Amino acid sequence: MDADEVTDAVDAVVLDIEGTTSATGFVVDVLYPYARERFAALVAERSGEPDVARALAQVRTELGEPDAGPERIVQVLNTWLDQDRKATSLKTLQGVLWAEGFARGELVSHFYADVVPALRRWHAAGAALYVYSSGSVAAQRAWFGHSAEGDLRALVSGWYDTENAGPKQEAASYRTIAADTGRSPDRLLFLSDRVGELDAARAAGWRAVGVRRPGEPYYEQGVRGHAQARTFEDIGGVGSGA
Repeated sequence: MDADEVTDAVDAVVLDIEGTTSATGFVVDVLYPYARERFAALVAERSGEPDVARALAQVRTELGEPDAGPERIVQVLNTWLDQDRKATSLKTLQGVLWAEGFARGELVSHFYADVVPALRRWHAAGAALYVYSSGSVAAQRAWFGHSAEGDLRALVSGWYDTENAGPKQEAASYRTIAADTGRSPDRLLFLSDRVGELDAARAAGWRAVGVRRPGEPYYEQGVRGHAQARTFEDIGGVGSGA
């Protein structure tokens, strides 16, 4: 199915990041090691900071180990990282570290070449842009704020993660986002490379397009009946109904 069949006259786009706007390989090869090297110091030295404290409490709750110490927590965080587990606590702690790395100029985010021009074009056409990622809101804002093409945060109207919206493969999460934006579900377009997320968005009444980029982990899986696009250049109609 062609992407234009489901994107005509949509006035809001919700973006996944990994595999959609940006290369998963950059996250795995650059950001994950960056966080791994800094988990121990973060847990040992900054446990009193509100975001860190909340995340550590979540780790202990998920483990069922209320007295888990720093070494145990770091071990678990590294295991979850190896598993690419979408644990909110892990994403929060990663987000803290990545935001600092971006702010210090140690990290610069990656976007596929077709993405930023499309976002600027859609924004200029009157479409609202949102981000929904398993990465924390702090990490999302840092990512969009430190691209090779400058600070892109002004293009984005809202940020959603698994903490403020819910799991990405559950339709209820997309209903939460629609309600929060105040937009009709059928005017929201979700772009993602993962079938389970596309299914959940469509079940909530959204439009959905699978972005299939060669080399990404879910490329061979396909989009199972969803409209698909190779790049954002294949996606037309955005903003024309705003």
